[in-house]
Amino acid sequence: MANIRPFCMPKWGIEMTEGTIAEWMVKEGDAFTKGQVLCLIETAKITNEVEAEYDAVLKRLLTPASEDAHPVGALLGVFADADTPDAEIDAFIAGFKPAETSVAAKSGGSAPAPAPAAPAPAAAEPARAPKKIVTNRAISPEALKLAEAEGVDIEPIAGSGRNGRITYQDVVQATRPERAAALKGSATLVEDSPEAFASPLARRLAAHHGIALSGITGTGPRGRISKADVLALVKPTTAAAPVFGAAFELVANPATVQPFDKIRKVVARRLTEAKQTIPHFYLRASARVDDLIALRKTANVVLGAKASINDYIVKAVALALVRHPDVNVQVHGDAVHSFAHADVSIAVASPKGLVTPIVRQADRMHIAQIAATTRALIDKAQAGKLGYEDMDGGTFSVSNLGMFGIENFDAIINPPQGAILAVGGVNRVATEADNGDIAFESRMSFTLSVDHRAIDGAAGAQFLQTLKSLLEAPEGLFA
Repeated sequence: MANIRPFCMPKWGIEMTEGTIAEWMVKEGDAFTKGQVLCLIETAKITNEVEAEYDAVLKRLLTPASEDAHPVGALLGVFADADTPDAEIDAFIAGFKPAETSVAAKSGGSAPAPAPAAPAPAAAEPARAPKKIVTNRAISPEALKLAEAEGVDIEPIAGSGRNGRITYQDVVQATRPERAAALKGSATLVEDSPEAFASPLARRLAAHHGIALSGITGTGPRGRISKADVLALVKPTTAAAPVFGAAFELVANPATVQPFDKIRKVVARRLTEAKQTIPHFYLRASARVDDLIALRKTANVVLGAKASINDYIVKAVALALVRHPDVNVQVHGDAVHSFAHADVSIAVASPKGLVTPIVRQADRMHIAQIAATTRALIDKAQAGKLGYEDMDGGTFSVSNLGMFGIENFDAIINPPQGAILAVGGVNRVATEADNGDIAFESRMSFTLSVDHRAIDGAAGAQFLQTLKSLLEAPEGLFA
C-alpha cells in the first residue's frame, strides 16, 4: 500500500483540548520538503508554526483555515507520495479512526499543512511588493524593512541616530507629506512709545489692546505706567451670559461591538475558573528599595547589562522560592507538586492578550542572564511568536504594573501554580530616621495571592519576609 500518513490536530500539553487552523502555507496537491512550514495552529495563547518532518505531498486538505476550533486528534489532512491514487486516499479517510490524543510527531509531521487561507476582502489598493534597498548607509533593521515596504528613498534622509544612523522614526517622517507653511504676514501692533516710562507688563498689555502709552499718566512710583493704568483704559466687552438649563439635543451614541477573539475567550474562561475554583487569600507587604535602585545603576555598568527592576524582583522571588519550597508548588487535583528550582512566569501584555512566558530555573541564573532571557521572551510575546515550550509549566508568577503608576492590586492565580505576586510602583514616603528626624525613602508594595488549598498563611508570610529582606539588602542577589 502507498505511504499514506494522517495529519491530525496535535496535542501540546496536558491542558490542550482543541486548536484552530489559522493559516495553511501549502495548498492541496502541493509537494513540500522537510523543514518547510506547513501551517499555523492557534491554541489557548500561542500560535505555532508547524514544520514538515519529511518530504511528501498534501494529497487531501480536509480542514481549511477558519475561526472554528477542532478537537485534538481530528483529521486535518492526508500526506502521501505524489503517485498515490485518489481511490486509496478516499479509502484511507473512510477507515481512519482518530486516537484519543495525537502529537505532531505521530500525526505524520509537524502540524497541518497550511491550506489556502479564506479569501481576504478586496482592499482599496493592491498590496505593494517590498522594494529591495541596497545601501552602505547606517540604518536600523526595522527602518530598512519599513523603507522597503513603503518604497521610501533613503538617500535624502538625514539620520537622527548616533553617527547619522537612519532610525525607524526618520523613515516614518519621510513617508509623511510635507506641510506648507501658512504665512499670515506681520502682526499689526500699536506704535510703541519708547520714551514712555512703563513696566514691561504694561507695555505688553498696551500692545495687546491697541492702547498708546504716550497718553497715559502713570500712577506708579515716579510716574511709571503700571498694569492697572493700562487695564483702566481697556473697554470691557459685553459677553453673553451663559444660559444654563437650555434645551439639550441628544445625538446618536451607537455601541461598537467587538466580540472576544479565540485567545480572549480562553483567557476569560481560565481566569473565571481560577477565581471560582481556587480559594484565594492575599498577603500584603512593602520593601525599602533605595539600595536596590542604587545597586542596579552600578551593576548594569559593571555587568554591561540592561537589567530592569523587574529582573531583580524575578531573581529575588526565585531565591525566596528555593528557600520556601512549600510556596514553589503546582496544584493538580488533590495532589501538590513541589519543585527544587524556580520556574518564574512573568505576565506580559501581547497583541493576543495577557501571556505568561517562563524564566526557567531563575534561581540558578545571574542578573544579566535573567535580563537577556526576559527581554527575549517579551520580544517574542509582542511579536506573537511565543511557542508552547515558552509557557508550559511554571511554578510561580510575577505580575508587575508598577511602571503604570499602580500602587497595589490583587492578581488572579495562574493555575496550576499555587501563588502569584502582584508588584506595585515605587513611592517616596516619609519615615522616622534612627535619630528621630523625618526622612524619605523609596518603598515598593507587594500583594501575594495564595491558593489556600496548598499553601498556608504562615508559609506565604515567611516567603514575603524573605523576599523583603533580599530586596532591602540586594547584595545577596549576587551571592
